[in-house]
Amino acid sequence: MFDSSRQATRLEAIDGRYDGWLIAIATAIAAFGVVMVASSSIAVAVNHGEGPFYYLVRHIVFLAVGIGLCAAVMRTDLKLVEKYPQALLGACALMLLMVFVPGLGHTVNGARRWVNLGVSNFQIVEAVKIFYLVWLASYLVRFRDEVNAGWGAMLKPIGVAIVLVALLLMQPDFGSATMLLAVTAGMLLLGGGHLKRMMLPVACLLPALVAVAVIEPYRLRRITSFWNPWEDQLGAGYQLSNALMAIGRGEFSGVGLGASIQKLSYLPEAHTDFIFSVIGEELGFLGLLFVIGLFAALVGRALWIGYRCVEMRRHFAGYVAFGVALMIGLQSLVSMGVNLGLLPTKGLTLPLISSGGSSVMMTCVAIGLLLRVSYELDRAQRQVARLRGMGAGAPPGGESAPPPPTTQPPPSAVAAARGTSRLRPRIEPTLGGLGRNA
Repeated sequence: MFDSSRQATRLEAIDGRYDGWLIAIATAIAAFGVVMVASSSIAVAVNHGEGPFYYLVRHIVFLAVGIGLCAAVMRTDLKLVEKYPQALLGACALMLLMVFVPGLGHTVNGARRWVNLGVSNFQIVEAVKIFYLVWLASYLVRFRDEVNAGWGAMLKPIGVAIVLVALLLMQPDFGSATMLLAVTAGMLLLGGGHLKRMMLPVACLLPALVAVAVIEPYRLRRITSFWNPWEDQLGAGYQLSNALMAIGRGEFSGVGLGASIQKLSYLPEAHTDFIFSVIGEELGFLGLLFVIGLFAALVGRALWIGYRCVEMRRHFAGYVAFGVALMIGLQSLVSMGVNLGLLPTKGLTLPLISSGGSSVMMTCVAIGLLLRVSYELDRAQRQVARLRGMGAGAPPGGESAPPPPTTQPPPSAVAAARGTSRLRPRIEPTLGGLGRNA
């Protein structure tokens, strides 16, 4: 007699595989980052009175901690992550308020964006980005159809984003604030938001963002110097003009690894915000294409995994993948655009390549989320294949196939293959192999 509980147990025993392409691309970016931090940070460390490899050692330590966090996230079930959306949102607001607590918040160059953890300072917005995109993915799962159908469900996440942006502008952190709004808009579109309906909030927010950008004198100077950095080359246009000179000096194949001149106290933040310019000088146009190709491959693979998840009605996993792809893709795009003179100067690092602590560790966490999504997607695909094989007829060896069960198997047997849609009908495989409408 057919033992449905045994079949369910066999389904539960199926494991998935982490996406090899994601691992390979992320490893290549991180390894390349170590090389470029070593090349770009020696002069900076010496000028600060530290050893020549001070920033390289710090970067490797933070990368090691990030890999540990990545491994922990890879082993965390997405159901557990999805279970407490309101707690994640509350944590975002609480963390952004922590920077204003005396003795805990830390100020650098007039910006209060860091929290003093004793061993090191932590830029709190990097963790907020991760928590927020997970909350937004959960929200889109719960209200996906309403987001597409009406105003209320679509405006709620925009309102939440505005509150978080207001807290960021108080620090101030205009770059991260615009990134948060861009990720929100992108995820709403990918989550089924109506494009024409979203034009109204965008049209209302743009004048406000422009006003915020020009109301502060230092932001206005950045914008004006962006149009013509050579007009005030030793003043407001100093960073951008030196970045452009570094890239121009590299020409097609570069001056050679380690041979950059601009990193020798001419180009500010050569190991962090402007490391892309050092890459251009030392490795030339070919080196820049290599970096762009790596990030394009990472973002493209993440979007593909998200698309496959949505196809299988695993919407939360798919939206998480979309969110990580948008976050990494937009940040790398802005960082490269700033270095190339295509965008005004922002304090955004190049993910996994620029020297840093908070950004490196939280990018590793984001990669861990992507890998967990790929693992659960592969496991679901294997379970679906096994379910179909159970109802496909005679098994190998010439034995007759057992009759289909008369009772529905336990929910755990097909939980991995189920979707998360709240209102739309979905097709779920059963042990009978024919499927049913839910």
